[in-house]
Amino acid sequence: MFKMKRRFIALFCLIMTVCLLLSSCGKAPEEEEPDPECPLEDGVYSARFDTDSSMFHINEAYKDRGVLTVEGGKMTLHVSLPSKNTVNLFPGTAEQAQQKGAVLLEPTLDTVTYDDGYTEEVYGFDIPVPYLDEEFDCALIGTKGKWYDHKVKVSDPLPYLEDGEYTADVTLTGGSGRASVSSPATVYVKNGQLTAEIVWSSSHYEYMNVGEVRYDPVNTEGNSTFIIPVELDCDIAVSALTTAMSEPHLIDYTLHFDSASLSKK
Repeated sequence: MFKMKRRFIALFCLIMTVCLLLSSCGKAPEEEEPDPECPLEDGVYSARFDTDSSMFHINEAYKDRGVLTVEGGKMTLHVSLPSKNTVNLFPGTAEQAQQKGAVLLEPTLDTVTYDDGYTEEVYGFDIPVPYLDEEFDCALIGTKGKWYDHKVKVSDPLPYLEDGEYTADVTLTGGSGRASVSSPATVYVKNGQLTAEIVWSSSHYEYMNVGEVRYDPVNTEGNSTFIIPVELDCDIAVSALTTAMSEPHLIDYTLHFDSASLSKK
């Protein structure tokens, strides 16, 4: 009887072993998905921040751009908002933000200077960025205590420049080839936005167009001088109205600013 019981136990163990082997057959061991590779080297950049709502956006002084910091392959975007009405952000959904243990993003107190010189204190946030050029979840809670879901996207990273005055080499092409602009040109950086002083070789330019925006001269004597928005290392299409001929002509030109020549004054 004792021998039969031992044989039964041994048979049972054998059957269980076979069942376990069969159940695991064809299954690969589970692996964690790797984090998406950061496409940027460690450093500081200016990056565009887009959202799905006109009520949730970057302060107008920063023209839809924030400061992107990359450290150890991890990306974080600092954004300054229009007011103090957003109390917390959460890098996920509103439902996840309200779960126990959720770590909310706390605001920073940012001082914003507008074009007219007016300054204001607003809330800013450091938002973890999982990847560029694709939407991801970012929930917010306002002063009324209600969470809202939003989709945000970070894109167009550019080298970040501190506010101040710089110089950069600029080339002009187009027109008859007789006109030129002074190079290097003075480049102004404010809130991550670049403008440049364009000094023509003639006093006969009455205005310039960049896209659909018209810019008038900033001087009344000497060669025509304009302050226009620019970007580095790209062809900037402009037009300028000249009265040097028998009748006014609007002429198309292309400006190109070389970032390798950029130097702070």
